[in-house]
Amino acid sequence: MVVSGPITPGQVSFLLGIIPVFVSWIYSECLEYKKTSSPPKVHSDASLEELEKDAIKEDDRAILLESGLTRSASAKFHSSSVKLNLIRFLTMDDSFLLENRATLRAMAEFGLILFYFYICDRTNILADSTKSYSRDLFLFLYLLLIIVSAMTSFKKHNDTSTFSGKSILYLNRHQTEEWKGWMQVLFLMYHYFAATEIYNAIRIFIAAYVWMTGFGNFSYYYVRKDFSLPRFAQILACFLVVILIWEVPGFFDIFWSPFAFFLGYTDPAKPDLPRMHEWHFRSGLDRYIWIIGMIYAYFHPNVEKWMEKLEESETKRRVTIKTSIVSVSLFVGYLWYEYIYKLDKVAYNKLHPYTSWIPITVYICLRNFSQRLRNFSLTLFAWLGKITLETYISQFHIWLRSNMPNGQPKWLLSLIPEYPMLNFMLTTAIYVFVSHRLFELTNTLKAVFVPTKDNRRLLHNFITGIAISLSLYCISLILLQIPHSTV
Repeated sequence: MVVSGPITPGQVSFLLGIIPVFVSWIYSECLEYKKTSSPPKVHSDASLEELEKDAIKEDDRAILLESGLTRSASAKFHSSSVKLNLIRFLTMDDSFLLENRATLRAMAEFGLILFYFYICDRTNILADSTKSYSRDLFLFLYLLLIIVSAMTSFKKHNDTSTFSGKSILYLNRHQTEEWKGWMQVLFLMYHYFAATEIYNAIRIFIAAYVWMTGFGNFSYYYVRKDFSLPRFAQILACFLVVILIWEVPGFFDIFWSPFAFFLGYTDPAKPDLPRMHEWHFRSGLDRYIWIIGMIYAYFHPNVEKWMEKLEESETKRRVTIKTSIVSVSLFVGYLWYEYIYKLDKVAYNKLHPYTSWIPITVYICLRNFSQRLRNFSLTLFAWLGKITLETYISQFHIWLRSNMPNGQPKWLLSLIPEYPMLNFMLTTAIYVFVSHRLFELTNTLKAVFVPTKDNRRLLHNFITGIAISLSLYCISLILLQIPHSTV
């Protein structure tokens, strides 16, 4: 095996941490198999009552972490100290391993996935191939996916609005998940096929993700009526910081330079660029769109009420207003396409922070002008929209390839050399499956290690995690120094 780049302390730390977890999980599975496969013992009637008590105690120890904790087991699990849990883990306590078998399985599977990431991304075991773009093939694959999705996952929803209590469904969850899904597919295909001609569209998709962040977070607090002075101060502070950073010359460097060790990135292919160049470029492109998302969220209840009245109005008036909305949206979209979208990459990026709200607004108007359109969604795209974070991160490790550590992914992972379409099918299937498993595993582990209603335990878990990470890192540094000291 040829390793691309030197072995780092972080990689050794991961190995030292995951091996005990993997061994503990295998042992817990053996214990479970032994427990379930052993024949029941014959007891006398006199000991029947005692046996039932033992069974009750055993049930109380069972913790179902995949689907949520049982009431008695949850109380027992949370009452245990972190120190006690660590001791029981290190001593391979049978009851502890059985209780937390689901968690150990999730951690072990997560570790195996990361090991697969390492094999694909940091070794030369698997081959790579060059990217090739054909507009005909690109459109064919995407349109085929839309047709299949429409034929198999076209679904009508009857959810009610949080604000009005009626089925207006303006910008409902199904719709936004679908929105994220079809954008993510185009975004990933853009990377895989090097479809540089749709670069400006990709910038809009990323802006739409950021818009949804502002919209979703503001809606969360709006629904819960969290309009406290501290919350208002936080939002205002964020807004002022963005204005200062991007509109006052030199303030960006002053503000972010202390974090250069964390945010800085040097492209091996372009070592002469400043370390903060990438952060400056990418963080600035969508610096205002989240504010537009918050504004839209603020007016969301009013728009829903207006749409409710519109749907109840007479047919002629309703059709006239909707036709006007669609006509104006199409006209504005056409002007934006002709005079902004068609600009070259550099010229477009200069206008993008101030104009990205236009196509987003046009899409929202066209997607929501009809009650029938609002009621339906393509659930296949909505499913993909739920794993956008996992697909975004995983693509650079198990779908695309770079020829050096931390380099740009300019090649493709090749499992079937010289058969590009078969290779695309196989690597994509593995990639989507792994991304979905990561989505499920991280949710499972989050429920265990990041309790939402126990801040004290959350703090203890955080401190313990930092302590374990630092300990493993220090041990890794020592182990890596041993070969040098023996020379």
